[in-house]
Amino acid sequence: MAAAPGHLPVMRDRVTELLSPALALPGAVLVDATVGRAGHASALLAAHPGLSLIGIDTDATAIAESRRVLTVFGGRVALVQAVYDELPRILADAGHPAVQGVLFDLGVSSPQLDDAGRGFAYSRDAPLDMRMNQEGGVTAADVLNTYPADRLARLLRDYGEERYARRIADAVVRERATAPLRSTARLVEIVLESIPAAARRSGGHPAKRTFQALRIEVNGELDALARAVPAALDAIAVGGRIVTLAYHSLEDRLVKRELAVRSADSTPPGLPVPLPQARPQLRLLTRGAERPGGDEVAANPRAASARLRAAERIRAAA
Repeated sequence: MAAAPGHLPVMRDRVTELLSPALALPGAVLVDATVGRAGHASALLAAHPGLSLIGIDTDATAIAESRRVLTVFGGRVALVQAVYDELPRILADAGHPAVQGVLFDLGVSSPQLDDAGRGFAYSRDAPLDMRMNQEGGVTAADVLNTYPADRLARLLRDYGEERYARRIADAVVRERATAPLRSTARLVEIVLESIPAAARRSGGHPAKRTFQALRIEVNGELDALARAVPAALDAIAVGGRIVTLAYHSLEDRLVKRELAVRSADSTPPGLPVPLPQARPQLRLLTRGAERPGGDEVAANPRAASARLRAAERIRAAA
């Protein structure tokens, strides 16, 4: 099953390989918590004729495109427009107390980057929007034009890991004192003007970190992920599996921490034998974070920053 035109699902074969043992079970249910344009979902449904899918995405355009791509699978697919931290409610509504697989393909999708009007890309001029759900909420322009300099610098530093966060924040405040900041192109100019020339020559595009920070803030991504990953792990049946694809260290660190906690024995130090209820709930399936191969990165440069982690539930929660 081909992906949507122009959309290359990252590490598709490895994702399929890791999830397949769980999805081959009779009556298996997969939650694709970031269904996007259904690149991974269509491959997994094609590989497992008995599989049912619950696809979640906060982007109405992604839901519409997924519905078009997945129509060939008929009643095996249910799509829900929601933020993935609503997973417990979604599963309760669907009558699935447990599922066999969960997939998170995090961050902004290629179609979102390619849609000039969304404001996610620093490579083209557009309104400063960056909302994944365009039906409401604050925009990047709202953040840039209203946050005090201290708060703006903090989010650039915390969410973008931007070394020159304070310089950029101060420059934005000076700019908006003259006229509101509305354009991605003008924001890129401000970032370039704020970062020393020597620092602009390495580490990718100088505006990348600022755009990342704004997108995370506008969509509440890390807060939602911090709620969604534990909820997903709670929903996975014994023998079920989770796969995550993260594209920056903040996402990956959050996932890594949650998987590490649940894959460790939590027996208090000093006890002579491990407690049965403290045994690990998960078995890690990857050694650290796996990265895409050179051939894939050459074919799909946006895969370059991907970090894949996976785990299997081996024990029910106490």
